[in-house]
Amino acid sequence: MPRRTDISKILIIGSGPIRIGQACEFDYSGTQACQALRQEGYEVILVNSNPATIMTDPEVAQRTYIEPLTVEFVEAVIAREKPQALLPTMGGQTALNIAVNLHEQGILQRHGVELIGATMEAINVAEDRALFRNRMVEIGEPVPRSFIVHSIEEVEQFKNEIPIPCIIRPAFTLGGTGSGAAETYEELVAACRIGLAASPVSEVLVEESVTGWKEIELEVVRDKNDNFIVVCGIENLDPMGVHTGDSITVAPIQTLSDREYQTLRDSAAKVIRAIGVDCGGSNIQYAVNPENGAYTVIEMNPRVSRSSALASKATGYSIAKVAAKLAVGFTLDELTNDVAGISACFEPSIDYVVTKIPRFNFDKFYGAKDNLGTEMRSVGEVMAVGTTFAESMHKALRSLELNLAGFTETPGRTCPTHEVLTKRLATPSRYRLTDIATAFAQGWTVEEVQRVSKIDPWFLHNLKEISDNELGARSVIAKIIENFGLKALFQEFEAGLLKRLKREFFSDAQIASFINAAVGRETATEGAVYAFRQRLGLHPVYKAIDTCAGEFPTKTNYLYSTYAPAREEYKPDDAKKVVILGSGPNRIGQAIEFDYCCVQASLAIKEQGMKAIIVNCNPETVSTDYDVSDVLYFEPLTLESVSNILSLEKPDGVIVQF
Repeated sequence: MPRRTDISKILIIGSGPIRIGQACEFDYSGTQACQALRQEGYEVILVNSNPATIMTDPEVAQRTYIEPLTVEFVEAVIAREKPQALLPTMGGQTALNIAVNLHEQGILQRHGVELIGATMEAINVAEDRALFRNRMVEIGEPVPRSFIVHSIEEVEQFKNEIPIPCIIRPAFTLGGTGSGAAETYEELVAACRIGLAASPVSEVLVEESVTGWKEIELEVVRDKNDNFIVVCGIENLDPMGVHTGDSITVAPIQTLSDREYQTLRDSAAKVIRAIGVDCGGSNIQYAVNPENGAYTVIEMNPRVSRSSALASKATGYSIAKVAAKLAVGFTLDELTNDVAGISACFEPSIDYVVTKIPRFNFDKFYGAKDNLGTEMRSVGEVMAVGTTFAESMHKALRSLELNLAGFTETPGRTCPTHEVLTKRLATPSRYRLTDIATAFAQGWTVEEVQRVSKIDPWFLHNLKEISDNELGARSVIAKIIENFGLKALFQEFEAGLLKRLKREFFSDAQIASFINAAVGRETATEGAVYAFRQRLGLHPVYKAIDTCAGEFPTKTNYLYSTYAPAREEYKPDDAKKVVILGSGPNRIGQAIEFDYCCVQASLAIKEQGMKAIIVNCNPETVSTDYDVSDVLYFEPLTLESVSNILSLEKPDGVIVQF
């Protein structure tokens, strides 16, 4: 079905200022939407209040209003511009809430503006906890036992029926704002007070706790002809009880059987149909019982989200771009997946592993507790790609810029007693991965760590293997140096030991630390190991993110590195080129404004007839979109990774100030 011709001007609402739970991922989605709609000949009007975004650049929309995101100001823009349609699904919870208010106050009807991308009924049913629960019950989808309350008096009324322990989830909030957990009635009352105050409609869902179950997310897309695809399945390493924005996540899903996955896929199709989203993307979250595979539906976002940005970068399938075009009448079979040049109806298939780790800034708030729960607390995230879970985990940890060379104990952190470590593993915090590394270093078994942390054994076995590999590497290096000296070690490196260590995904910095620990003093450096490796011709292979596991040739240079045995999929040319180093994960003091600079630099370089190459590891950004630069390396911003890229590309210059 061709694009709609009864509308010509579309208003898009942005997400406003960056805050926890709503960050630059909506700049990415909004920019994609503006570009996609303009590509189809529509006049695009944008309202946003954040000057640091790409989407508010003059070239993105035909006209941009830098105004407060309130009903009053948005109505003024509508009255002035007279758009025929409003697309509210690209600006996070802020845009959805404004769209709801515009509808309820009769403003959209008065000005003849149609909601596209999601109907008001779909928004209300997905966002209103009571309506969503009831709709799930109607279609036979399992949900946790729950109660809806609008006051503390209602909490007291249901006192003897509310299941404890329980989770408190306010309606129409972002990033889990106001949510919490309760294990006693007193904690329940206190949590409900907070939740009711946070909800703009004074509504809270109190539901039976499924803490400890697996958490699974499906990023799905549906069009008005009922074509339905799962763009990406994402599994949380952390069990239920940690907000998905604060959880370490992995794609594709690792621990479900095919039968369990297909059951969730069928469920997601039922859910999106029942909610009524028929021209865009949605995020659906599930809890899965690790004992028997039983599942419950937790919630659904009828819009693009932080997970949508992650799924888009993980697969190369641009959810926001596709969703924007579906909103104006196209169907999936009429659209193309630009990365592979195939129909957008094809579900992405990936032959690599993606790991996302959140970035926290508790150090900026003296005395703040860093325990994690249902309310989001991270300020950014990194994404890494590898041929195996171990490789992507190592690379993600290095990308955090926290002085971590890989999966290891936190440098400088006090070594805990068994009792203290048990408490740490039982209470998720920003240190949970390094706490697990500490536990394995102290001789804990996988079963002991799992019993306390509730993390799935599959992940723990893989983390234990990384830990065992490190112990083995340290032991081999120490024995060679002890028995034959340092010179013999480098002879063994030449004979194949260094290649083995790199194929176990240890960084040059880690290998140098292994040598120094064996010698007992600072002898080797990361730079020295890199130089020796260069002399041996031991380099990583660069493979493409192509959305189709190599079934079709990719049309873009969207790359990741691996030391695993693999075929080289990218060869640089001799064109003039400039490498731009991105700013890595968002954090307090370094956020979206640097992404803006990277994008502008890339565009300026291309205007000069040179190739622009971007290196970054932040999946929320516009700069890590495949079409912003000529070549994109999704890699850690470390000395080793950047040096490998510069050695391969041999650029004419490097821009480092952004």
